Amino acid sequence: MRLYSDNELAQILDKDIFRNISDVADSLGVECYVVGGFVRDIFLERPSNDIDVVVVGSGIAVATELKKRLGRRAHLSVFRNFGTAQVKFHSTNPAQQIEVEFVGARKESYSHDSRKPIVENGTLEDDQNRRDFTINALAICLNKERFGELVDPFDGIYDMEDKVIRTPLDPDITFSDDPLRMLRCVRFSAQLKFAIEEETFDALLRNAHRLKIISGERIQEELNKIIMTDTPSRGIYDLYRAGLLQYILPELCALDIVETRNGKSHKNNFYHTLEVLDNVAASDDNSLWMRWAAILHDVGKPKSKRWDSGVGWSFHNHNYIGARMVPKIFRRIKLPLDSKMKFVQKMVDLHMRPIVIADEEVTDSAVRRLINDADTDIDSLMTLCEADITSKNEVRKARFRDNFRLVREKLSKLKEDDYKRQLQPVIDGNEIMQMFGLKPSREVGELKKCLKEAVLDNHVANEREPLMQLLMEKAKSMGLSTDNVTP
Repeated sequence: MRLYSDNELAQILDKDIFRNISDVADSLGVECYVVGGFVRDIFLERPSNDIDVVVVGSGIAVATELKKRLGRRAHLSVFRNFGTAQVKFHSTNPAQQIEVEFVGARKESYSHDSRKPIVENGTLEDDQNRRDFTINALAICLNKERFGELVDPFDGIYDMEDKVIRTPLDPDITFSDDPLRMLRCVRFSAQLKFAIEEETFDALLRNAHRLKIISGERIQEELNKIIMTDTPSRGIYDLYRAGLLQYILPELCALDIVETRNGKSHKNNFYHTLEVLDNVAASDDNSLWMRWAAILHDVGKPKSKRWDSGVGWSFHNHNYIGARMVPKIFRRIKLPLDSKMKFVQKMVDLHMRPIVIADEEVTDSAVRRLINDADTDIDSLMTLCEADITSKNEVRKARFRDNFRLVREKLSKLKEDDYKRQLQPVIDGNEIMQMFGLKPSREVGELKKCLKEAVLDNHVANEREPLMQLLMEKAKSMGLSTDNVTP
């Protein structure tokens, strides 16, 4: 963070767009301030082209007049129902577009069952009072006589210095009025690596139940921003300890348990999941949907957990159970039910396969099967599985990593040899039905499976003659007539 005097702020804002806004505001006789995140990011030295301007008067009138001054370089959008307007402005750099949102200063009041406020015209003080956090309540005057003057009634500058997230007014009122601010609180903490001030955090705990009035769409928007931070475990953990995650992802919260029987314990899969999530975030393949795959990869464990006195704790088929849970979770949080969901589902379903291979002898046959099932997502699957190695046993961890290296080497070799293209037998189901005069049936499925298994296991070459010989043998063993079959 860097501190600036009012004169230095005036120099920073000495740009075409701000000088034009200043002239318009003065010509209309209204106070005008740049506020919120743009001001915060000046002090945090973060780039931002999205500018919010508060006018003590009509924001629409200032935006309209600004558009007239800028001419063709600007585009005006007016939203009269909300009392706001937006000007999109192309500076001297045609590739750089600046967006300025104008709104009249206002004060807000809320009913208990809605986050939609009752809005009235207000002063700058009213407008700053309604802001979510002190670091977002900063304002810089744009009027000529006070150009560059910082207005900071809640000491947001000091909170930025101390790296603290705090609400301007009573946090219970702030969060109860608009419960989405609770998720924004965690998001800003995770993005900026700031701590949540103690009273503010206690208010999160007291008001977590208010999340129930927030739509799934708004929740997932903030949640995805938290997930995409540099160290997403920080935000997820804060959601959990504040009692918020229980209303969003109870399936993830259910992983925070360790049971012990006869001196044998299983690991805490909640904290393991957070570690896997951070590992994925630190990898090259760190998209939002890879991170979701990391979050959900073990959600099937609570339903699959079993105790066996001879073996201890087991979680057989937790990958399959977890994959079946994915659509319900995506539907509830309003995540897309398209190829992105299917990708996450596939990752959850297959995430144990490379680990099983790496824990045994790495055979060509096993790797071919993995390629066949993972298809174009094989590299992403390998990234997830390597991220899943969180054992505290360094010897075991090193062995897994060495074996994963062998798996990757075999994957590379098989790709180079173009095995992937050859995994489907040259004799397909339609030809089998024609040969034996069959309709789609169990018999056709068994014959196809016989050929596919032989190709995957490299027992026969994927060529017509040896496959026909195998097909005839299998058909005879099933009691099918081969008299009229032409090779």
